[in-house]
Amino acid sequence: MFPIIPANSVAEEAGNSEGIFGFGRIAPSVYSITNLVSNAGVVATDDAGVGTARTALAACSYGGDKGIFGYGNTPGQHSMTNLISNAGVVATDVTGVGTARSSIAACSYGGDKGIFGYGHSGVYTSYTNLVSNAGVVATDTTGVGTARLGLAACSYGGDKGIFGFGYLPAPTDGGTAITNKVSNAGVVALDTAGVGTARYYIAACSYGGDKGIFGFGTSGTGGEQSTTNLVSNAGVVATDTTGIGTGRSNLAACGYGGDKGIFGFGYYNPPGLWSVTNLVSNAGVVASDTAGVGSAREGPAGCSFN
Repeated sequence: MFPIIPANSVAEEAGNSEGIFGFGRIAPSVYSITNLVSNAGVVATDDAGVGTARTALAACSYGGDKGIFGYGNTPGQHSMTNLISNAGVVATDVTGVGTARSSIAACSYGGDKGIFGYGHSGVYTSYTNLVSNAGVVATDTTGVGTARLGLAACSYGGDKGIFGFGYLPAPTDGGTAITNKVSNAGVVALDTAGVGTARYYIAACSYGGDKGIFGFGTSGTGGEQSTTNLVSNAGVVATDTTGIGTGRSNLAACGYGGDKGIFGFGYYNPPGLWSVTNLVSNAGVVASDTAGVGSAREGPAGCSFN
């Protein structure tokens, strides 16, 4: 039996029962549509969007039961955010704080706070922006670790987080598997050597109450992947797990059901955009494709709430 976790405890994200996917691109346009995820992992049909339509943004939980979408590209970089209530209602734009950028990542930390990090502002960045337990985004914190875009992030250990993978600038011009841990005070650590297949435009979420998973993405010449890498409750990233489901990039992921996760949407060529989802059990096992619900698109973001 799982222990009873009080509201706003350090395992807040893992304890949230519902999730949300939002925003994204259906070429040539960007959208602000959202799709709620029930506590059984069922994705709802499109909800009319609120806020500025954009893609390549990020989202995370905060406050124990709420969420926030932030940053992205329309085209044109943004730092605006949109709060998500504990009923899954997305609010109108909040004026951006920090460096406008896209292809960014975000996760929760500290039990009730969040962090946005890295991305592309015209140059590759490693800046981070903390999110208070009231959903207020702080100004830039000087970046730590290798600047990159197209990475992902998730929480682990109940109150910590991890950024991982991504695309490096020249002279590398390719994917990486490096990770950067986030302490329960929101402090980002230096690079940890990468484990698993280097890739980018990847997604990540929590599962099992205190663990995480990175999944999918593209390895460049190897094309879109369905490979996953589990993250232990100590923040240790495991070697590749053979992929299940349609390999794709530019997708999103979030937690649901208190201890499970879901990957959804993304791009695979051919045939292009997808709305399929893949559930993640509380043991970190990824299921085969579930038929897509909602508009097929790339570059959405996802987080848990409630």
